[in-house]
Amino acid sequence: MEESNENVFSQLDFGPLQEYLDNDDVTDVSYSQSQIHLKTLSQGNYRVENPNINNAFMEKLAFQCSNAMGKTFNMAHPMLDSESAELRMNFIHDSISKNGIACVIRKTPAKIRLEKQKLLNEDYITEDIHDFLITCVQGHCNILVCGETGSGKTEFVKYLASKTNENEKIITIEDTLELHLDRIFPHRDIVTLKTNNIASYSDVLVACMRQNPIWILLSEVRSAEAVTAVRNSISSGHFILSTIHADKSASIPMRLYSLMETSQDVTQFLTTVYRYIQLGVCIRGRQDKVTKKFKREIADISEFYVDENNVPKSHLIYRKTSDGRMIRSNPTKYLIDYLDAQGITLPPIQETNTIDDEAPELPNGAKFEKAQVSGEEKPAEEKKPEAVTAEKPVVPTPTPVQKPVTPVAPQTSTVAQTTSATPVTPTVTPVSTPSTPTTSTPSVGTTPTPNPTPVAPVTPATPGVVNQTNNG
Repeated sequence: MEESNENVFSQLDFGPLQEYLDNDDVTDVSYSQSQIHLKTLSQGNYRVENPNINNAFMEKLAFQCSNAMGKTFNMAHPMLDSESAELRMNFIHDSISKNGIACVIRKTPAKIRLEKQKLLNEDYITEDIHDFLITCVQGHCNILVCGETGSGKTEFVKYLASKTNENEKIITIEDTLELHLDRIFPHRDIVTLKTNNIASYSDVLVACMRQNPIWILLSEVRSAEAVTAVRNSISSGHFILSTIHADKSASIPMRLYSLMETSQDVTQFLTTVYRYIQLGVCIRGRQDKVTKKFKREIADISEFYVDENNVPKSHLIYRKTSDGRMIRSNPTKYLIDYLDAQGITLPPIQETNTIDDEAPELPNGAKFEKAQVSGEEKPAEEKKPEAVTAEKPVVPTPTPVQKPVTPVAPQTSTVAQTTSATPVTPTVTPVSTPSTPTTSTPSVGTTPTPNPTPVAPVTPATPGVVNQTNNG
């Protein structure tokens, strides 16, 4: 298929565009409103003047392409896509592009543009971080590379793939051919699969699993079907390298979730992603403040893991700010143990300004509880027992309070026992003959009660003395 498309494209007359296609520094050519804009590796985006490139020429090129491919390009079919081994073209008809025909040509050469010394010379990455990433690839880490359109994600994935062991089988799954690893490494066991209207990501992935690959490379994760392919690949024991659109590496898991079309439980999904994807890398392109040139660089690297409390967390390994300051820290014990199981020892990283690990932010803005993230109790809860202990000395230890008990001497009078045993309603029985006290202590008479009506409990009598009532 590639050879037939290449033959078709070789018949096209690119005219004044040919000089830009032959320039290795140019990656994209964009045409609209009779203007040409180039995207290059060294200078970024800029406009060039070429009066020979106008609407008439671009329409002629579009019709050449449609005729050579047996497709239609008109008001009824206003969009045209075509690709060859190293070119990808898209045309939009002027019936819907109201400022004239629009076209984008992207170059996808079958070569590795990046190499270590070039990366170091261009300040793309530091040497210790470079060696760390290459070691992670050799240790079979699952890595997703994110960044803006045109930041160089695919080129960096191709560079990482070139560092895999030569005896490990690679299968690439793409909807648009960009990696070309089979052409770059013709001596290796590499299979290139392309999805289309007949063979979806799911269909191709099933066939891919039967080919027994070690690595599965997805050109880009941009649909729910691609996310499912990633999840099925990593959960089945295969290793992946792929790209995705995200603003920073720590946002990759949530970006994967946002691409899912089903209402799957977010906690369960994120836990799976954090458990099986080891690293996220973010690449950015920007205008250098000193040299005023366009440069690409690694912006940050995050490690993903699930801690002992089953809480997904990200650990910042590297970050480079826009003013050139760097934050670097060594990986966690989880990544070290993972690589150790693969027989790989990580080189040390020069730590500077480390940042605490973070749990992912959920879609509703909530976060995993801080106590769950750290695996420790919250500070407020730790101080509670101390506050209670401090108040204890203020309150004396309660002692049992007993009702006043009248000391009773050994009694021989039955009447005295009856009187003291009934204090609730003191009913006094008229006594005609006072009882003779049996105790040896002389009895002391009490003041006669003038009213026989029951009153409050009578003060207990002196032992051996019987209260008498005057009935008189």
